[in-house]
Amino acid sequence: MHKNKPNKSATKRVKLTAKGKIKRYRQGSGHLKSVKSPAQLRRFRKQEDVSKVFIKNVKKMLQGA
Repeated sequence: MHKNKPNKSATKRVKLTAKGKIKRYRQGSGHLKSVKSPAQLRRFRKQEDVSKVFIKNVKKMLQGA
């Protein structure tokens, strides 16, 4: 039987809270920031919950972490 290993890319992008929620950073904050509004850039700083549709898949990727 093989050992379950977490998906490393998922562990770097996602954070599991104490209550079991999954938080992620918003997309689009990497580059070309001069085009985006200051309000949009402030929104990028906040984390948001992973959509309910994807929770099962993300937890499977984090299995063994």
